[in-house]
Amino acid sequence: MKRVFVSGCGAVSPAGWGVAALREALAAGAPLPIQPLPRPGWEKALRARLVPNPSARPPFLAHPRLRRSSPITHYAAAAALEALANSDRGPDAPIRRLGLIMCLQAGCVHYSYRFLAEALADPATASPLVFPETVFAAPASHLAAMIGHAPLVYTLIGDPATFLQGVAIGAAWLLEGRVDSCLIIGAEEVNWLRADALWHLEHAAVISGGAGAVCLSTQPFSRPAVELACVTEPQTYSSRKNRTDAARAMRQALGKPLPGEILCDGLGDSPRTDAPETAAWQDWRGPRVSPKRLLGEGLMASAAWQAVVACDQLNRGLCPAATISVVGCNQQAVAARFVRVN
Repeated sequence: MKRVFVSGCGAVSPAGWGVAALREALAAGAPLPIQPLPRPGWEKALRARLVPNPSARPPFLAHPRLRRSSPITHYAAAAALEALANSDRGPDAPIRRLGLIMCLQAGCVHYSYRFLAEALADPATASPLVFPETVFAAPASHLAAMIGHAPLVYTLIGDPATFLQGVAIGAAWLLEGRVDSCLIIGAEEVNWLRADALWHLEHAAVISGGAGAVCLSTQPFSRPAVELACVTEPQTYSSRKNRTDAARAMRQALGKPLPGEILCDGLGDSPRTDAPETAAWQDWRGPRVSPKRLLGEGLMASAAWQAVVACDQLNRGLCPAATISVVGCNQQAVAARFVRVN
């Protein structure tokens, strides 16, 4: 019977470009600096944790499809290529039947704002070249064209728990033999519109951006290897099941943890929105890590960072198993468990 392994990970975050930068920020344990984000018409700036500029221009930006692409595509491309370079195939090996699943919540806000601003100022002069960059499918389209050999390309739109649904879909593709490996990417970009919307929902939250990617395969890239043990069924919110009930049902579906298992949760610094997940895991006594408390609220990127952090901990032999808990903001609660196997 086929099994599904994590063959590579990649990340771009306010900590920097690469999984190593994310690892170092978590090891330091201090929240990253907050930068001011100007809002048109306001004297007081909004708050954000911004992705720093890369130390050198990434070579992939020379690709023709990325000439007008927005930061969200740059982040997704960097995370995806890092995940592929770290996978068992090696950076120069040919790619065969690669599945690609892009998970977004806010999506391409940078160019959406620019296009709408131009259209409102003068519809006759609004650039039609900008419009294609406003659609949710733009990052996946660019990445598929850049990497090639991608017979299956999906863009999933939803709250952050959608990233783990993407992991489940990618695993299903592998088990059905539809692809040889599959990239699941969660990405977001920072814009004052996103920061302002988040401020209205939760004053304490600090917006951030970036991307995380995991590459799944039916072949392990190392021994010991990181294996996907399960993804729970989505526990959706409704009039009969609120976020707290859904979070508790999600945890119950996981079953008992393994000795030494680490919990990689989605808690930030927003007591009101964190309350359901806090309640679900209130009796957890094992090790845990909360990337959002250091990196900020990256929406879909935050869920992807959780997965990358969990898999990185397993790959380095720091724990035998890792649970990722994502209690989405308005749709569903989903969890996944990864284990270290020989």
